[in-house]
Amino acid sequence: MSEARIPLAGVIGSPVAHSRSPLVHGHWLKTYGISGHYVPLHVEPSHLETVVRSLPKLGFVGANITIPHKEQIMEIADQVTDRATLIGAANTLIFRPDGSILADNTDGYGFITNLHQSAPDWDPATGPAVVFGAGGASRAVIASLLEAGVPEIFLSNRTRERADQFRSEFGSRIQVVDWVQVGNFIEQAALLINTTSLGMVGKPRLRVPLDGLRSDTVVTDLVYTPLKTEMLQWAGDIGCTTVDGLGMLLHQAVPGFERWFGTRPEVDAATREAALA
Repeated sequence: MSEARIPLAGVIGSPVAHSRSPLVHGHWLKTYGISGHYVPLHVEPSHLETVVRSLPKLGFVGANITIPHKEQIMEIADQVTDRATLIGAANTLIFRPDGSILADNTDGYGFITNLHQSAPDWDPATGPAVVFGAGGASRAVIASLLEAGVPEIFLSNRTRERADQFRSEFGSRIQVVDWVQVGNFIEQAALLINTTSLGMVGKPRLRVPLDGLRSDTVVTDLVYTPLKTEMLQWAGDIGCTTVDGLGMLLHQAVPGFERWFGTRPEVDAATREAALA
């Protein structure tokens, strides 16, 4: 009988019952025959530090962090990676053998990897990106686009002040556009990205006019409920390459799984099916 501890990981959020991460990681654990478990952990913000500090003692090797804890966890972790610092949020924790906590952010990695897999002809240097939204997901997307070599980003947010803050942090390759004017910039886009929750089931529609969209623009929406949003439907109908938001969720999970369980999982059709189960 083996005396080795079974590695545990999970996703910490409030609420967390809706998370698809347990389906994804559970699928990989089964696929690769790994003796481990991945569980949803509903934790209120006031209990976050106490819970996270206790997890290594319970056999946890790491955890994902979701809303509303992505910023707060940065204050709790013992060490924060450069990319998490740049983005200002963490989504992945690694618990080291000595009990210390490393916080990382893999959202930007997930976004870019999904883009390259789903739109292999996309070249960052081709032209500007137009980005809707200036929330946490947008920060990860923008950081990854700048690192990839996108020459210019037109950023628009319903509250302009937040977009202006991004420009001051990320620099002159960001051009801020008023929300009511952003439709006029779409025809310049080599890449169009919605990072807002607009268009999600139960949320308001994304009402930006898309008439200027060119058929050679790559269009991606971080929303994945529904999988094909109105924006992606419109873009697909005129011949654009479209990239749904589920792939980002799947690819951002890869680095954490590899660190925790020692195997690098593949994002394939079976993984997508498991996430949508």
